[in-house]
Amino acid sequence: MLSGVVTAILGVLILVWPGKSLIIVSALFGAYLLISGIAQVIFAFTLHASASGRILLFISGAASVILAVLAFRHFGQGFAILLLAIWIAVGFIFRGVATAATAISDPRYPGRGWAMFFGVITAVAGIIVLAWPFDSIAILTLVVGIWLVIIGAFEIVAAFVIRKDANTLKATVRTLESPLR
Repeated sequence: MLSGVVTAILGVLILVWPGKSLIIVSALFGAYLLISGIAQVIFAFTLHASASGRILLFISGAASVILAVLAFRHFGQGFAILLLAIWIAVGFIFRGVATAATAISDPRYPGRGWAMFFGVITAVAGIIVLAWPFDSIAILTLVVGIWLVIIGAFEIVAAFVIRKDANTLKATVRTLESPLR
């Protein structure tokens, strides 16, 4: 029940303050880029990997650190939100293409048609977010807020149903144990 209440409250807060929510998420995103970038640079020098792998780790890490610095330097000015939107878009595109390609390449893939459909839709969503990053991130914020309220409400209802079912089960067990005593 507590999880449902917290989830619903988070959803309401996102819906009430979408701009502030985006700023907080973009700050967390900047922190994530900084931490993961530093870790990748350290790994580039410490991991036993091929030279090409180490170079890619270093480049990726350095790029993440630079993007984090830019996000914090332009904090609240939309740059970090733009980075977040681009990150989401690229993630959608890669996941969509990977999902569709996997389903297309394996005729025995379970749910192949749905996987291809999901892959194409996800890639298209990524392209849309990339084409209209600020509009898309605003809509995604709205969708996330609504979704969290719905999930929270379902978790609260589920908690009451589980409690009722647990009480019914306890009563049934007591009833079944009574004749045995």
